[in-house]
Amino acid sequence: MIKIITDSASDFEVHEYEKLDVVCIPLCVSFGNAEYQETINLTKDEFYELLESTNDFPRTAQPSPYTLECILQKEMEADNETIIITLSSGFSGFYQNTVMVKEQLGYNACYVIDSKTGTGGLRILVEQAVKLRDAGKSAREIVSEIEALKSKIALYACMDTLEYLHRGGRISNAAYTVGNLTHIKPILEISKEGLVKIVAKMMGMRKGMSYLIKRLETRESDEKYPLYVMFTGDRTNGEILAGRLNEKGYIVPNERIINVGAAIGSHIGPNACGIVYVEKE
Repeated sequence: MIKIITDSASDFEVHEYEKLDVVCIPLCVSFGNAEYQETINLTKDEFYELLESTNDFPRTAQPSPYTLECILQKEMEADNETIIITLSSGFSGFYQNTVMVKEQLGYNACYVIDSKTGTGGLRILVEQAVKLRDAGKSAREIVSEIEALKSKIALYACMDTLEYLHRGGRISNAAYTVGNLTHIKPILEISKEGLVKIVAKMMGMRKGMSYLIKRLETRESDEKYPLYVMFTGDRTNGEILAGRLNEKGYIVPNERIINVGAAIGSHIGPNACGIVYVEKE
């Protein structure tokens, strides 16, 4: 049997993991001395409530090597092949630690894929792996296709606030002050190397959304794969962006408007919105 495993940065809801028969390994989030596990004792809504109500900056952490060892040991003893698709190694050490644990166990039927993306991008890869598994593809065939697909993922997001980049030490006090005064909305991209880059700075959320739509029009999407709209916390900007995309002929049903969890949300803050899709060759 082939088991698909991912982490909670893939931003499915709990019932979706169950429906897809995907094992989710929760990432850890802490506010001060309070520690949580995504999908276990912290929902996305609860995360954003804490984010906006506490002065503690959230810290995210990968699962412990012991947790990984227990999960992989169980699958190895069941004689299952496993495919693990992780959050980008540019955000977390989860990929490297998973490879280390797999090698320590001598689990040769375990394949670990560094997604080089997160949130909706990771979700697209997991969904495609599930489709291939259900179509009867071998583990090696699935890995080969997902490795090729991940380089075609395009993800852009418009941030509503500079507060969390500032609190996380990613921008200077001067840049934070000027940005707030001028209502600058940074545009983020997850690069092909799996790193977050600021690729533009727009004046206001409406212009930020226009930039996202223009990128989609410039780098056309492959209609064989879903187009997702992402939001952080408050769904409003996600719905506005989806409405504007619908007007342009890009149909985004409600189930493809997804809330971003703590792995990415802790760095970009609430009220952001974004798009993720597979680029056409």
